[in-house]
Amino acid sequence: MEVALKDFFRHNGVLILIIAVLLALITLVTSVLLGGTANPIASAVGFVTTPVRNGINSFVGWVEGVYDYAFQYDQLVEENEQLKIQIAEMEEQVRQAEADSRENERLRSLLGLREQRKELTLESATVTAVESTNWYSTFTISKGENMGIAAEDCVIDQYGNLVGVVTTVGLNWATVTTIIDTDTEMGGILARTDTAAILEGDFALMGEGKLKLSYLPENTDLVSGDEVLTSGRGGVYPAGLLVGTVDTVHTDDSGMTRYAIITPSADLNNLQQVFVITDFDIVE
Repeated sequence: MEVALKDFFRHNGVLILIIAVLLALITLVTSVLLGGTANPIASAVGFVTTPVRNGINSFVGWVEGVYDYAFQYDQLVEENEQLKIQIAEMEEQVRQAEADSRENERLRSLLGLREQRKELTLESATVTAVESTNWYSTFTISKGENMGIAAEDCVIDQYGNLVGVVTTVGLNWATVTTIIDTDTEMGGILARTDTAAILEGDFALMGEGKLKLSYLPENTDLVSGDEVLTSGRGGVYPAGLLVGTVDTVHTDDSGMTRYAIITPSADLNNLQQVFVITDFDIVE
């Protein structure tokens, strides 16, 4: 409707102007004839032209209203576009503020981690690619040999949870194998009872995002929710890194040993920034 009106006035503007001028002349002549004391002729003319004058006034009012409406419509369209731009800018500011907030949270967590684990030398890195399939679980980070990163370095998140171990290193990149990968095997320990066992990846559990704590003594005291840490035995990996919590406890097919299903504490599906432990002091 609005577009049709605008097109009408754009293509018939001259005609409307001519009609308006003619109507104005008729109004002027009528006013002259009706000026002063009315006579029979003037009265007759007035009787005939008064409805015309009223119609003219109505028509002029309608034209003015349509022009005003078309002008206001254009203004509304322009204001709407400006509002869209302002909303887009505000949404971008909100996204940036949220990103800054997440970055500040990571930095605060890192500062707290360094205060708590002063025996660890940490190198921050960004996750640049994730490769997770039914057969393996790895990701690539943005730093490598140029920053002192080496194979078998442990990798943690900003909260100190174990994420995985560096397995391949390039000049400025490295591949990290996560703790749920089937290649994972390291010493673990139950925090509550100090019971030692072996942390290992399992093909069936990898799809669930979990791993095993195997070779538990038959009389091991453990319950769902118990925390599992790295044992640090052998000196290859640092001790005391939180791996996850006990989910369920089972007995193997032989009936001789027990094992526990472990849910990782790190959110392996949403890693953005990690920290490589390039060196550590062995704490007795």
